[in-house]
Formats: sequence, C-alpha cells, structure tokens
Amino acid sequence: MGKGDRKTTRGKTSRGSYGNSRPHREKTVVVTKAVVTSKPAVKKAAPRKKTAV
Repeated sequence: MGKGDRKTTRGKTSRGSYGNSRPHREKTVVVTKAVVTSKPAVKKAAPRKKTAV
C-alpha cells in the first residue's frame, strides 16, 4: 500500500497513471435552467342542463 502499489491512489500518483482509484478530473458541466412557460388553465363550459319537453 505504498508508492509501488499500482492499485492505490498513492501508487497511481507516483507512477503518473490513471485508473479507477485515480480518475481524471471530470469537466464541470454548466447546467442552465430551462424556462418553462405554463399555459393558463382553460375552463371548460359547464354541461347544459336537460330541459323537460
């Protein structure tokens, strides 16, 4: 578990290699918030009352 160990972070750093225990830095992704415009609620007309004939 020292500088000669290829599986540890310290070993990867001393060798200058990358892998699961020493991954490359992830690039920062800029996330922009999407603007969502909500449609106004449309009210349906009330059903017509049945009239007696």
